[in-house]
Amino acid sequence: MSLETVSKSDYIVCLGAMISKDSPKMNDLIIEAIAKNEAEFIYMHPIDDIDLKLYCTQFIKYEVGSEEGVLSLLLEYFTKERSADLEEYLSDLDIGYISAESSAGEEEFEEMVERSSNKNTKTIILGEDLFTHERVANISSMIKALKEFSGFNIVLLSDIILQASDKLEDVAELKSYNGTVAYKYTSSEDEFIYGSESFSRVAKISNKDTVSLNYKDETVQRTFKLDKNLQGTIALCGVKSDDESFLSQGYRYKQVKIEKVDTL
Repeated sequence: MSLETVSKSDYIVCLGAMISKDSPKMNDLIIEAIAKNEAEFIYMHPIDDIDLKLYCTQFIKYEVGSEEGVLSLLLEYFTKERSADLEEYLSDLDIGYISAESSAGEEEFEEMVERSSNKNTKTIILGEDLFTHERVANISSMIKALKEFSGFNIVLLSDIILQASDKLEDVAELKSYNGTVAYKYTSSEDEFIYGSESFSRVAKISNKDTVSLNYKDETVQRTFKLDKNLQGTIALCGVKSDDESFLSQGYRYKQVKIEKVDTL
């Protein structure tokens, strides 16, 4: 599906991407659709994106790692004329539990459905968070079902070739991401980690401190920059496209231990 589909849409959902960082072009197409088509824009992500906050009509902040659960909720609320297999799969899910675990409320999905009524061209943008997730195989199968039974145009912000199965698996138990978490995005600079006042307080660091990010047996050094537009304890780490550190391996979120580095 071409990116231009987005600019023609009047109902847009974005899941698993920090659009302003991941695709400035997509960011512009969403804004264009809002201006030209009075599009509803529903942004779903664990991190508030200040660059889109003025434009989204609904923001659903879910827990880190719960993308699989959020997709199951989208299947529950937005699929119609389902196959017998999909109907059976959804009837066996504990939607209330998944909603509570992911922090994506059932009432928020009900609002999404209401906003979608009388909309003609519905598009969902799916980002790299989904395709780096350890449950990507089942996520791919969910995307296949969503494409087949929801009526959404599906736009992937990834070159991945989905290896989807017709058989959907149960949603896995959500892993905990307590403490300080780093979120990777591709950037030409790799010197800094940007975090909120909450992140600074929990990590016991200050603006312009040199810090080490420790993950398993690997360490990366960065300069911490306080960003008052950010909230919570997820920090942003720009990495270059050829980066080979742990930040670029696997899922985009890493639970890291932060330590101040003595530079004297």
